[in-house]
Amino acid sequence: MMDERRMIRVSKYLARHLRHDPQRIGLALDAGGWVEVEELLRAAATHGFPITAEELRKVVAVNDKRRYTIDGGRIRADQGHSVPVDLGLTALEPPEVLYHGTVGRFVAAIRREGLRPMSRHHVHLSPDRETAMRVGARRGVPVVLVVASGAMHADGHAFLRSANGVWLTDHVPPDYLRFPF
Repeated sequence: MMDERRMIRVSKYLARHLRHDPQRIGLALDAGGWVEVEELLRAAATHGFPITAEELRKVVAVNDKRRYTIDGGRIRADQGHSVPVDLGLTALEPPEVLYHGTVGRFVAAIRREGLRPMSRHHVHLSPDRETAMRVGARRGVPVVLVVASGAMHADGHAFLRSANGVWLTDHVPPDYLRFPF
């Protein structure tokens, strides 16, 4: 039985190596971000962080953010990459509003520049206020911004939705944001 701390450590290890730094442990993601499960398990063990196939399956199955997908013998992260991947997502019409969780120290810059992807490929938006609150709380006291995604879409901005329901877009200009203060 895997305890909560171990699940978190495995999930963070997967995030680092499937989203940001696969070459650190000798992995090469294919164009869609996929890698063979056995290759991942071997690489993790070789680099001092052994993961069992059972642990991997459990983390993928119970991760509250549903960050990973296993398809046959392959695994990938579903969004959040800073390395080049093509997730094969199709542009969709978003709901009228989406949400973004952040913390107060970033609000002044967001008011000036809008939401930018920073080191990632896309800005991540949540379908509900509660999820955005949890995202913002990872870095401190959360601030939830409301995104006028319907208006953005009508004005020609593209939106994608990842397998776990996170909405993705290239940039959210400040005019499409509502701030709580």
